[in-house]
Amino acid sequence: MSLLTLARAFGALGLSFTLGIGAASAAEIRIGQVAPYSGPLAPTGKHVGAGIQLYFDKVNASGGVNGNTLRLVTRDDAYKSDETIKQVGELIANEAPLALCGLVGTGNVTKLLNSGVIDKAGIPVVGARTGAAHLRRPAPALLFHARASYGSEVRAMVQQMHSMGINDVAVFYQDDAFGKDGLEGAKTALKEAGMKLVATGAYTKNSTDVSAAVNTIAKAMPMGVIMVSNTAASAAFVAAFRPANPATQLIALSVTDGPQVAERIGNKMARGLGVTQVVPDPVGGASPLAQEVRKAWAEHPQEGIDLNHTVLEGYLMAKVLVEGIRRAGPEPTRARLASALNAMQGFDVGGLRIGYTPEDHDGAHYTEITVLDRNGRPIK
Repeated sequence: MSLLTLARAFGALGLSFTLGIGAASAAEIRIGQVAPYSGPLAPTGKHVGAGIQLYFDKVNASGGVNGNTLRLVTRDDAYKSDETIKQVGELIANEAPLALCGLVGTGNVTKLLNSGVIDKAGIPVVGARTGAAHLRRPAPALLFHARASYGSEVRAMVQQMHSMGINDVAVFYQDDAFGKDGLEGAKTALKEAGMKLVATGAYTKNSTDVSAAVNTIAKAMPMGVIMVSNTAASAAFVAAFRPANPATQLIALSVTDGPQVAERIGNKMARGLGVTQVVPDPVGGASPLAQEVRKAWAEHPQEGIDLNHTVLEGYLMAKVLVEGIRRAGPEPTRARLASALNAMQGFDVGGLRIGYTPEDHDGAHYTEITVLDRNGRPIK
């Protein structure tokens, strides 16, 4: 078989065949990430990608997975759904990745799956920054989650507010599939807890114009606000709402990066903001996963990035993906990877367990609520 024929064969597997002068040949497994690297959610895409790269660096430094090295190939979709579809299609055609990892956005992932691009390529998507119910039931064949659902996060928020004696609650949400999923989850959880939904206020995706939502919610004088919003919009809402409503408890979904909110509006304004988390604290946490990521960070720091929950989420996604690749054998294909993931049960990622069946791709259920301290850092 010629080198050209062999290289083409490896490309069909999502591998690249590389030759080094005076060195043995080695296979490189390419993994694709399409996420916002520009626009209002650029920090999110970059931090998820940094977490993935961190784990790849750790694995590659130890000899790779089944002797193969890992390479992350990224593309920017600017948090625009049509661009997600375009960039994924081009990445699959030009780079032949074995899998995708670290996608961002409910609407983006929903439109991507509906486009047929994923099914046509038969390419697994391991880890997406979305917790929407419609992306879990029924389980999409090739989407494997590594975070808790928005429903789980919202229930944790409602339970926390209920324990604080809060009864009248408003919901601030993004006016798209992501926000509406969270809104419906909040309605259900509030009803079950016997609490009142007194107002809702929405904003447009990729916008930080939250003035209408602030006015509507402020008029209802809620005791608490559930925020189903991204980082930029969350920061804008807190900055506009809080000065006149300092006693109202605000809790945002995990897609809001608390320290980024503090950077945008200042530590004093952000202090006391609650944020749900779907991974343990990577900086001060005592879990085995947190200790592992800190050690990896010390050995393979990612330039221009601070270690945070979003980075750890990317790291967790990559760890699940690599375990699937390991179980798929020395010559993994997309189909073998999907089969390996569907058979993964109780995989311990460091104090958390991840597992899938063909009918259930939820993967993880971990949630906790943190509060920003006076330094803009999340604490329990």
